[in-house]
Amino acid sequence: MKDHIIMTERFTLGIEEEFQVVHSQTGQLVSSVSPLLEKGQPLFGDHIKSEMLQSTIELVSDIYPDIATARSDLRRQRAALAKLANEQGIALISAGTHPGAHWQEQEVTDKERYAQQIEEEQDAGRSLLIFGLHIHVGVEDKELAISLMNQARRWLPHLLALSSNSPFWAGRYTGLKSYRTIVWGGSPRNGLPRPMASRRDFDAYIQTLIDAGCINDIRDIWWDIRPHTLFDTVEFRICDMPATLDDTLAIAALCQALIAKLSWLYQHDSTALVLPNEYIEENKWRAIRYGLDAEFIDFIHPRRLSMRDSIYELLDFVQDVANDLNSQHELDTIRRLLASSEGTGADQQIKVYQETGKVQDVIKLLMEQTMHGI
Repeated sequence: MKDHIIMTERFTLGIEEEFQVVHSQTGQLVSSVSPLLEKGQPLFGDHIKSEMLQSTIELVSDIYPDIATARSDLRRQRAALAKLANEQGIALISAGTHPGAHWQEQEVTDKERYAQQIEEEQDAGRSLLIFGLHIHVGVEDKELAISLMNQARRWLPHLLALSSNSPFWAGRYTGLKSYRTIVWGGSPRNGLPRPMASRRDFDAYIQTLIDAGCINDIRDIWWDIRPHTLFDTVEFRICDMPATLDDTLAIAALCQALIAKLSWLYQHDSTALVLPNEYIEENKWRAIRYGLDAEFIDFIHPRRLSMRDSIYELLDFVQDVANDLNSQHELDTIRRLLASSEGTGADQQIKVYQETGKVQDVIKLLMEQTMHGI
């Protein structure tokens, strides 16, 4: 294949970040998002939103034409939100869970949608004190979006390993790199989607659930990856909130490059093998438990290799489209991460805890990392 390939899709980017709202001095979670939203509305408009728990604020990006625009604008947006928060005596943390917080102490946002969710899920819903990164990649062809979802499922464990940043829960070191994924696993509409035969198959499934009163619309389908019918995107939802903005941008660029490469193959009458869920779940568990230190099971060839080496192979797979997307800088960030001994946010949290034995020191680290490079 040539070093550069012709793009027939735009592959725009949208990035949604769920930040923890904490006291600026202690780093403890606070249910104070309402004043922050009120003050921020004139500045951010619909780009900041509440979530189910009042200790979460979501920063929603514009639709970006490329990763370079995302890099510039997200840095500006995060800096502005952090400044506004500081004026209210609070700060932001980027991580999949808070190291010391208890879900029983959090206040639920007063919205009908969340009230309905709590009524259905009870404590399974109230305990969702978790924070994720969602990446939208624009795909206008609705049938293509289904095929891309089916194929991209195979690499979801890689994205989870790269983003792993939630080793603590309720003051305990869990022994897992992404405990957020465990907490998130309760609903029948969470987790790994099964392959869909066609767009008609997918639409029929959604409509059946709507007609049965199970869901209101696509927003109630919380799969690790989904075709978003309202936005015409393929949305990756598997990731923890990473430690730094550079990590977020690198993962977004990788998602974009993967969708672009699979789309190019599709247009040339070729596709990546679609794996059944049970094989992907094996590697997803390894990513949850070990993060980048996982052993990856290649069920296609078959063989075993390190998660790092498998991610290197993924980077090689998307290299040609990265040239056209101008995302080499971000993918090089991933290569540096794989080659370093620092690891992901989860690894760095664990290292601090093992050195000091203090969860508070881990919280301090997270506050610093969130503002790194801002």
